[in-house]
Amino acid sequence: YEEGGMDVTDVADGELAARRAEEKLRKQEEKARKAEEKAARQAERQAAQLAKEQGVAAPELTLNTFEDHTWGNLFIQSERATGREWAPLATLLPECKGASVWIRARVSASRKQGKALCFLALRQSMHTVQAVVYAKEGDLVAFAAAIPRESVVDVLGEITVPDVPIASCTQQHVEIQVTKLFCVSRAAAELPLQLEDACRTDVELQADPELPRVNQDVRLNNRVIDLRTAANQAIFKLQSGVCELFRGFLGSQGFTEIHTPKLVGTASEGGADVFRVEYFGGDAYLAQSPQLYKQMALMADLERVFEVGPVFRAENSYTHRHMTEFTGLDLEMTFLEHYSEVLDVLDRTFNAVFDGLNQRFADELEAVRRQHPFKDLRYKYPCLRFTFAEAAALLRSHGPSKLQAELSLTSDPLARAHLEERVQSVREHGDLEDIGTEDEKLLGQIVSDVHGQDFYIIDKFPAHVRPFYTMPDPIDENLSNSYDIFIRGEEVTSGAQRIHDPDMLLAQAAAKDPPVDLSPIQAYVDSFKYGALPHAGGGIGLERVVMLFMGLPNIRKSSLFPRDPKRLSP
Repeated sequence: YEEGGMDVTDVADGELAARRAEEKLRKQEEKARKAEEKAARQAERQAAQLAKEQGVAAPELTLNTFEDHTWGNLFIQSERATGREWAPLATLLPECKGASVWIRARVSASRKQGKALCFLALRQSMHTVQAVVYAKEGDLVAFAAAIPRESVVDVLGEITVPDVPIASCTQQHVEIQVTKLFCVSRAAAELPLQLEDACRTDVELQADPELPRVNQDVRLNNRVIDLRTAANQAIFKLQSGVCELFRGFLGSQGFTEIHTPKLVGTASEGGADVFRVEYFGGDAYLAQSPQLYKQMALMADLERVFEVGPVFRAENSYTHRHMTEFTGLDLEMTFLEHYSEVLDVLDRTFNAVFDGLNQRFADELEAVRRQHPFKDLRYKYPCLRFTFAEAAALLRSHGPSKLQAELSLTSDPLARAHLEERVQSVREHGDLEDIGTEDEKLLGQIVSDVHGQDFYIIDKFPAHVRPFYTMPDPIDENLSNSYDIFIRGEEVTSGAQRIHDPDMLLAQAAAKDPPVDLSPIQAYVDSFKYGALPHAGGGIGLERVVMLFMGLPNIRKSSLFPRDPKRLSP
């Protein structure tokens, strides 16, 4: 019905809608209030956690404001240059006593004693020093003790000489009495691996199976942290040293450093073991080596060339010594009469590298040795040289007895069966039969025992195991003018005299089984048609040299971020 001209039903509906809107608003306000309370509680918990981590509420500082403070969090955003003079940690020696120095380092460990004293172990690369934080009021000490391991700090302190050497630090004869301490970058409280565990020596781990072990995958998955160990710092300084010494020696011998393409238009050189990539609607390949371009550079009269660069191999080999990407140290040179002239240069190159590592990187070698004990490499100039036939004879004459000795200590049935097969195959190894990886290692042990050397060359390989561009031996067509260089029984260099006659090159390629089609690399073939210089060279694997010089068990230890069939990250 109607009352006063208004439908009563409409009035009731309006009041209901108003009450519903009011209720909805009340619920929204209640939800917002609860959200604010939750956020406040969360902020309170975060503040409490931060206070727990920092020990005390630390001032947040910048380069414009830190100088009036003795401690706090210092965020570097390049506001200005302060003019502070910094001391490398490795230079802190007793003769520096009394000097006041600034140091930027990582906190590798901390130990608080009471409210007024804290010891910090500071680390810069391979070097460590103990810092002493003492403050009567306690805030600086509380702040220092709460800094997580691996955090980056700036320390100002006075160098003192302790009464007793600090055995746990490399700088054993000095301490730093801290007067100012700023946390530049705070590490996460929980690390994916502990440096203390990652630094354990091989001897410790063998002696105590209960010790925490950091396996290879965990290390590589967290490589940035793993690389901070003293041994790893040393390994990559040594790797840099190999490249520096390689470049330096070859430069002194009249070589020119070149840079060849890594994107190539054909897979002819190495068959299927190449990475294919899309190239503007067509196909390109990642270069397996700079081989063809090195030779072409010589035909352009550069005469002696070398390159340090990446090499890509699409080999599905998951072994201790194979990677799908590694760094090649390649050289190629012309010679006058005999490719032994090139072998002499290779021999002297390796000796120069080995001598340089021993003379200039003694501290780094000891840092590696502390975690991964190894025997010094035995080498000489000129190094031992064997023909392939002589190497096979050594294997036949000494190999069976060494394998029999190993067999006598083996109880596993499968291992025994494998060794028994090897005894027989080594005893019957032919002069033209390629030597496999296991037998190469065995040969290395034999050379070590019989000749007392770990570095040697094997020359005159069978022709059928070498690439099409390898020069045949002038007397025996079954052999070739090719060679491999070995360290501790593992190949680090493969090389040869190259064919420089285009007709012979075409004939050799056609004679391979299956035949090699050279039409995709016609420019390479043509380079020998315009007057060609006799030449030879070789390719050296950088990571293998580093691994074997120090007797490391796996090539991934000598690769910064290794690549293999199972790893593309990090």
